[in-house]
Amino acid sequence: MPDRYARIRAELAHAESADPPTALSHLRVVLEEVSYLLDEQLAHAIVDGELSLRSAGAKAGLTENAVGPRLARTPMLAPYARPDGRVTAKEVQLARYERKRGGTSATPSTAPKPLRFKPRRNT
Repeated sequence: MPDRYARIRAELAHAESADPPTALSHLRVVLEEVSYLLDEQLAHAIVDGELSLRSAGAKAGLTENAVGPRLARTPMLAPYARPDGRVTAKEVQLARYERKRGGTSATPSTAPKPLRFKPRRNT
């Protein structure tokens, strides 16, 4: 994680001194890195801190429904993701149990993709 913080700082410094069109690409990198950090901290808060999906989401300013897909992208919980790309309380319980036993038995099937906005309508 320290590498992510360093990259965020570097990209912010570049964005601050760049012209507006160039700053946009640097700020996009910052958003993606912060998003990954948020997801990783959500996973740790839920598995290690034993917060519920709802309370962790509330602390992060997310709805409970937004937490599951974000958790499925994390290295900690990707092995437990359902085929629909979500992690639910059931998978979290399994991850907690296996973590307490000393590891995981699940392996991720594919690398997680960044979340992207999908409009509900085309109009």
